[in-house]
Amino acid sequence: MQNRNLPTPGLGLATLGVVFASVCFGLVPLFARSLTDAGMPPHAVAFARYLLASALLAPLAWRVRDQGRTLFWALGVGVLMGLGWTSYVSAVQVVPVSTAGVLYMTYPAFALLFAWLLFGERPGGRAIFGAAMIVAAAALVTTPGAVAPELLPALLLSLAAPAGFGLGIAVLVHRLNAIPVLVRIGVISLGSVLGLLPLVLATPIAQLLPVDGYGWLMVLGIGLGTALVPQLVYTVCSPIVGTARTAMAGSIELPVMFAVGWLGFGEALHPAQAVACVLVLAAILLTPARQPRSIAAEHD
Repeated sequence: MQNRNLPTPGLGLATLGVVFASVCFGLVPLFARSLTDAGMPPHAVAFARYLLASALLAPLAWRVRDQGRTLFWALGVGVLMGLGWTSYVSAVQVVPVSTAGVLYMTYPAFALLFAWLLFGERPGGRAIFGAAMIVAAAALVTTPGAVAPELLPALLLSLAAPAGFGLGIAVLVHRLNAIPVLVRIGVISLGSVLGLLPLVLATPIAQLLPVDGYGWLMVLGIGLGTALVPQLVYTVCSPIVGTARTAMAGSIELPVMFAVGWLGFGEALHPAQAVACVLVLAAILLTPARQPRSIAAEHD
C-alpha cells in the first residue's frame, strides 16, 4: 500500500531516503545530551522533539474526525511513547551513548511481545530468534563488567523507551491503518506532547528555554532534524523500499549512535558494546521486522 497524497520517488532514491532518515534518528543523542548538559530536563527535551510535528500535523486529524476510536489509539500510544522517551534521554545523560543505543534497539522484541499479548499475533521462529539475539545484546552491555553498577537503574528505566516504541509498532499494525500517515505522525506526536505537558507545566520556565543561540539551534535540530523531517522522509520511502531493504538500510542508525558517542563525547568503544552492536545488526538483517522503523509508515 502506498502512502496517500504523498509523492513516490524511485527505488534508489527511496533507499537513500531511508538511510538519510535513519542517520537523523541516530543523531538524537547528540542533540539530547547537548540540551541536558545545558540544564534542560529530559522531559523538556522530549517535549521539544515532539512539539513541532504536533503543531504542524495534528490539525490534519480534523479531516478524519469520524475515526475517533483510531485517533484515540494513536493519541494513547503517543502519551506512552513520549513518557518512555524521557527515560532514554535521562539515560543518555549518564551512560555511554552506545550502551543506551543498544538498549533502545531492543524495540523489535517489545513489538513482538505486545503484538502477541494485545492482538494475538504469534511470532514466527525467525522472529523469536532475532528477538533473542537482541535481548542477548542488551544483557551483554548491562553486565557488571560492562557498566558501572550505579548506572544500572538508569539503564533499566531507559527500557521504557523501546517498550513504548514497540507498543507503537504493534498498535500501528493492528489499529492505525484507517487514518492517513501524516495524521498518524501528528496525532502520535500530540499524544506525546499532552503526556509530557504536566511535567513541563511543573518546571520553572527558565529550565524549559535554552540559554543561548546554540541551545535554540539544538532545540530546532531535535524537533526538525531528528523528528519531523526524517519521519516524513521515512513515511514516504519505506513502503517503496519494502520491509527487508528498509531494515537493512535503517540498521545504520545504531552505528551512527556509536559514532556520536565516540566523536561527539569522546566515549571509547568497549568489546562488549562492539559485540552487542554486531548482534543487533545481525538480528535486524536476518529477521527484519514486519514493519519499517517509522511508526507512521504504511505497511506493504
